Amino acid sequence: MRILAELPHPECKITLFNMNQKYIVKFEQGTLEQSYKLSELDLSGGGANEIFQILDEQFIQTVVERFKTMRSDFSAAYKRQQ
Repeated sequence: MRILAELPHPECKITLFNMNQKYIVKFEQGTLEQSYKLSELDLSGGGANEIFQILDEQFIQTVVERFKTMRSDFSAAYKRQQ
């Protein structure tokens, strides 16, 4: 897996990878992560720039909200085991 780029954002780390004719976009916030895979064939050839256009602020805010849900879900599961 090869790192192609990182997109700076104040609420999460965003890294773009390339592996086996797929782009992988990984969002990280603390101990949590979300990954999205796109086939190179599904894009029009714009590479990293095309993917970063897809990752608009509305999508990134959805990802950040999902991190909050993930954290809450895990916390609740952990508390049930105590």
